[in-house]
Amino acid sequence: MRIARILAATAMLALLGGCVTVAAQRKLERRVSELEHEGGTGSSARLADLGERLEKIQREIKQSNGRIEVAEHRVDEALSEARAARQDAAAAVDAAHRAISADEEPAPDAAGEEAKADSVELKAYRGARAAWSDGNLDACIDRFRSFMQTFPSSTYAENASYWMADCYFKRGDYKTAVLRFDDVVARYPQGTRAPDALYRQGEALLRLGPNYGKAASKAFERVVREYPDSARALEAKKQLEVLGSG
Repeated sequence: MRIARILAATAMLALLGGCVTVAAQRKLERRVSELEHEGGTGSSARLADLGERLEKIQREIKQSNGRIEVAEHRVDEALSEARAARQDAAAAVDAAHRAISADEEPAPDAAGEEAKADSVELKAYRGARAAWSDGNLDACIDRFRSFMQTFPSSTYAENASYWMADCYFKRGDYKTAVLRFDDVVARYPQGTRAPDALYRQGEALLRLGPNYGKAASKAFERVVREYPDSARALEAKKQLEVLGSG
């Protein structure tokens, strides 16, 4: 039985990735056969020693296989982590590109039906902004007006009001622009567009002629007083100096 075990172990070793060559296996088999025919105490001792050596090799192979399996597992984990990192990086780049293309638009964070509604809302806002970018002022005004009527509580309502006022300004309808810019400040006094809208109101008043210089000065004074930390405050001070009110 011990000889049969030795032969089986030898065959297994021959299959393990080249650990034992065919020639070495045959040599070992011949040696086992010789020892079997020789018989005697010495032969049995040598057989026992040979069996122990084979069992030792088997244990070493098992340990090596275990280490290989652990290494392969770690490699698989590292590859998975690398793939996840690449996906996260790609998602971050894509999000950055969307943020740049969307200008000041915040990203929608709702789900289900609410997300669908937000998608319609965002599409409408971007359509109006596209008309503004193309210089299609009539379409810009119509689309922003429709947007504010449809989505009065929208996150984009403040920006929509500001850009519509800007469309009137660019079209040369300065009186309406004054009213629209004033509406932005009145509705969103703490909003990000308030300093710009108040400053642009002053510019629109100046375009109306010398008779509106005093009203323009008041608009610029409000920018300096109410929004002293804004980027428009310094520009407003320069306007006041030119107008002789600074």
